[in-house]
Amino acid sequence: MRAWVAVLAAFVIALPAHAQKMISFPTEDSGVIFADLYGHGDNSVVLAHGGQFNKESWAPQARTLAAAGFLVLALDFRGYGNSHGPGDHDPLDAPLHLDVLAAVHYLRQHGAKTVSAVGASMGGGAAGDASITTPPGTIDRLVFLGSAPNLPADRLQSPSLFIVARDDASGTELRLPWIRAQYEKAPQPKELIVLDGSAHAQFLFQTDQGDRVMREILRFLSKK
Repeated sequence: MRAWVAVLAAFVIALPAHAQKMISFPTEDSGVIFADLYGHGDNSVVLAHGGQFNKESWAPQARTLAAAGFLVLALDFRGYGNSHGPGDHDPLDAPLHLDVLAAVHYLRQHGAKTVSAVGASMGGGAAGDASITTPPGTIDRLVFLGSAPNLPADRLQSPSLFIVARDDASGTELRLPWIRAQYEKAPQPKELIVLDGSAHAQFLFQTDQGDRVMREILRFLSKK
């Protein structure tokens, strides 16, 4: 018995700070969102996935952020995994900003002093709209990957970093002109980084620029 206790104690001590656990929380329109939680800390980050992804797709980036001292929440939007709520049959037309806000409120209620959001594609639009429809200070910083708010960006309430590949396109239409137009409207402080290539949003992490994207995110989220 003592040997087993010693083995268990060693295992617990060896668990990394970014060990993952699943949580769930309600949205204000009676939905339920499931998410993976990583790390510990007073400063937190919500990771909002794109339409072709899910919460698990953020695991490498979540672990990197957790190792840097952030508490990280990677959510499944309604209609993905076990998350559900009004409009979940067609997430692109659903009020996904409420899912982001539910994640923000969960982190605030559990002691986070700052809450930032990184949104990719569909998730970036939702995170931006969440900032626009809430009081200043609700979301401390925003990172848009291949995306921008759906609502007018001049109403953003958060410092923002936009990252997009120059040749990222939806069909034959480049995304950069629309993203740049939203960036120009966004209030200061803000940054725009245009990368070479055509990778869209989270697909950037699968390219040779993935490490740079992660460094830029960490730099921006760590600003005082």
